[in-house]
Amino acid sequence: MVKVYIVEDDIVIRDTIQKHLSKWGFEVAVVSDYNNILNEFLEHEPQLVILDVNLPYFDGFYWCNQIREVSNVPIIFLSSRDSRMDQIMGMNMGADYYIEKPVDLDVLMARINALIRRTYSYVELEEPNVMEHNNVFLHIDTNTLTYLDEKVELTKNEFLILYELLKQKGHIVSRDEIMRVLWEDESFVDDNTLTVNVVRIRKKLTEIGLADFIKTKKGQGYMIE
Repeated sequence: MVKVYIVEDDIVIRDTIQKHLSKWGFEVAVVSDYNNILNEFLEHEPQLVILDVNLPYFDGFYWCNQIREVSNVPIIFLSSRDSRMDQIMGMNMGADYYIEKPVDLDVLMARINALIRRTYSYVELEEPNVMEHNNVFLHIDTNTLTYLDEKVELTKNEFLILYELLKQKGHIVSRDEIMRVLWEDESFVDDNTLTVNVVRIRKKLTEIGLADFIKTKKGQGYMIE
């Protein structure tokens, strides 16, 4: 049974989401101490986190960053703020999705199911646990990339983008194709989110000496040569 940890200070929203997820067979843990969210996360060991942006003491961005220090678990942000900058900040912090309130439960369930499928089912495929190209190793079982003596932790979106580009190395992969891999349902595609993720990947790669690892082919997509 998949466990979801809900961090939401609006009791009505929290209870509504909890009941909906429980109805569909999820095990649900809810926040009880807003000052010790990381400790609760470590105690519950969830497979997915639903995290509100506006929280007592520290905001959701802070706790997302804290969780990302110890885990690549999928994170969905909820927020009543529709600021584009907030959305970009959330993705830069390592969140997988950003959903505005009021929460559409059908959309939330679609996001959760897509994240669960792609996060926890790809390792069951009969594929190698490591992909290698020019001394760059993508480790499928740990969502990490290594190059020489350097190691990079990847979020789920970052991993899937690199996985698809490495799988088709030497070929141009269109943005639409990558977004279909990421979101599986084109009705939920957000072009800006893909851009943010690619920028974030390139920043991480540049820090370990791989500034030109991902090539942009203007008007066509991306490729790893």
